[in-house]
Amino acid sequence: MAYDKFNILTTSGVPLPIENVDTDQIIPARFLKATERKGFGDNLFRDWRYNSDDSPKKDFVLNNPKYSGRILVGGKNFGSGSSREHAAWAIYDYGFRCVVSSFFADIFRNNCLNIGVLPVQVSPEFLQKIFQAIEADPNTQIEVNLPEQTITILETGEHESFDINVYKKDNMLNGFDDIDYLLNIKEQIQEFATNRPL
Repeated sequence: MAYDKFNILTTSGVPLPIENVDTDQIIPARFLKATERKGFGDNLFRDWRYNSDDSPKKDFVLNNPKYSGRILVGGKNFGSGSSREHAAWAIYDYGFRCVVSSFFADIFRNNCLNIGVLPVQVSPEFLQKIFQAIEADPNTQIEVNLPEQTITILETGEHESFDINVYKKDNMLNGFDDIDYLLNIKEQIQEFATNRPL
């Protein structure tokens, strides 16, 4: 399933300064019945966003109108717990294209990269600077530059570099998942198969 190409994202951020956010908190297990990637955004952080009567919890950040944007800024150890792909699906379906944290669970990181959500791991110090900037001004603009592999707080110019696998970076720049990548090099694969001696 192809997704939008990711190049340079400039947007405000939604702060979630909570450590050890696991995948069951991101998308509770009772919502994992669907097999397509659509509709999961409605239940992103379901138990944190809504009361038992489905009314929104006013104190949760996604229900606060002053916070918006396509970057979710989380605390340390984001995406721990079970390996469910649905957690990344819910984040993408809600509208986030980037998650920033000082540490990601490996499986969650890869699940994000497979569907077009860029996990940007920064130092704990820079993460705190982002939280402080958003707290001071919820409209603070953050630039995530995938080609240059940098994240910048535009108001102050403070920036930091981040790492990403070369293959995953190329896929995100082109909007490819793994199947799209193989289809894109179909002719080279066929040529290799044709020329390979039996």
